[in-house]
Amino acid sequence: MTETTTLPSIAIIGAGSMGGAILRGLVQPGVVVDGGITVTNRTAAKAAALAELPGVTSIALESDPDGNRRAAAGAKIVLVGVKPAMVPDLLREIGDALTPGTIVVSIAAGVTVATFESLLPASVSVIRSMPNTPSFVGLGVTGVAAGTRSSDADLQAVQALFETVGEVVVVPEDKINALSSISGSGPAYVFYLIEELTKTTIDLGFTPEQAAVLVNGTFRGATELLAASDESPEQLRINVTSPKGTTERALAVMQDAGLKGMFDEATAAAIARAEELAAS
Repeated sequence: MTETTTLPSIAIIGAGSMGGAILRGLVQPGVVVDGGITVTNRTAAKAAALAELPGVTSIALESDPDGNRRAAAGAKIVLVGVKPAMVPDLLREIGDALTPGTIVVSIAAGVTVATFESLLPASVSVIRSMPNTPSFVGLGVTGVAAGTRSSDADLQAVQALFETVGEVVVVPEDKINALSSISGSGPAYVFYLIEELTKTTIDLGFTPEQAAVLVNGTFRGATELLAASDESPEQLRINVTSPKGTTERALAVMQDAGLKGMFDEATAAAIARAEELAAS
């Protein structure tokens, strides 16, 4: 980051894997959190590990049962990172501890803005988000959707927060499930492609170590080339595909297999499941 990002006081309630990834973005050089960061976890062991990060107050709920309320009361932005099934009880727990004007940000899959707003005071703003796992390495893509009570300034503050771990796409809430089927689930699709191509590479007689170099390196190189290039993925594919060559023959097999249709069906299944989770 080349410029300083200044954010108000932040609490991360349930600083598990995704909350922890966001936390590490917030403590990197170039990010200033006025009022500090408070995080909560169930166990002392997890809390102790996060307490080592600069500017972080880490609370273990097993030794401080009121820790979620204390964290929420002292923050301008509260990230809710607990499992979706735990969200309603948590919101009931912290609701009356929140200061008017607090921005509550959901990173819980499938929990709607309506659910948050129904369980929190009317003086509190709600924004729904969907970060993804590449946030761990600062290359995340996060979708954010404003609630009915959030202002443009609230949305901008949350955008700035998630830009510490990657890129941000602002969408209406009715697009969040579709976005999740791409950027949220998408890393698993990529890993699955790598996994299956690695098996094929081993079947061709390479060792697992050689296969890892060949496949992982190829995926990384291709994505880095895409990021560095002004050309579209289509054009970069064409650049690799010599007419009547080996790559053209391989791609024809993939096209005949209906790769686009498979992605259509896969994303539709992910969206349907997200809607089921929201309904429950």
